[in-house]
Amino acid sequence: MKDTSKSARTTTGPKSKGFSEEEKGAMRERAKELKAEARASKDKAEGESDVLAKIAEMPPADRAMAERLHALITASAPELAPKTWYGMPAYTKDGKLVCFFKAASKFDSRYATFGFEENANLDDGAMWPTSWALTKLTAADEARIGALVKKAVS
Repeated sequence: MKDTSKSARTTTGPKSKGFSEEEKGAMRERAKELKAEARASKDKAEGESDVLAKIAEMPPADRAMAERLHALITASAPELAPKTWYGMPAYTKDGKLVCFFKAASKFDSRYATFGFEENANLDDGAMWPTSWALTKLTAADEARIGALVKKAVS
């Protein structure tokens, strides 16, 4: 008797082209970070050193924003520990990611992103924003971000 069933691996759609070079780079970066994370969790200064090194590698516009955000976040919530996350500056509390900055240059985007992860205490009803597009930082933006960071760790 002849088996006429098709293999589960047969597809009719277009073949996947796999991960982009940027995505592969981000995954390699994350693998390095996981190794460094064990060291950084023992030493907050090492995590900050890694973040500052990543910021220093950024193009000038992203670097200026990242430096200002880093200062703002560490002043607003000194209990947050800086670390890198997929090659981006990020900040954790008790080992859990709270917020991050993604430079516009990271994925050739037209804007940078400042965002919060699920461990941030920002819940407001059934729906609330978790990330913001940034093209520059004004004094009002900085005040709002500072308040959000304080609320996130409360």
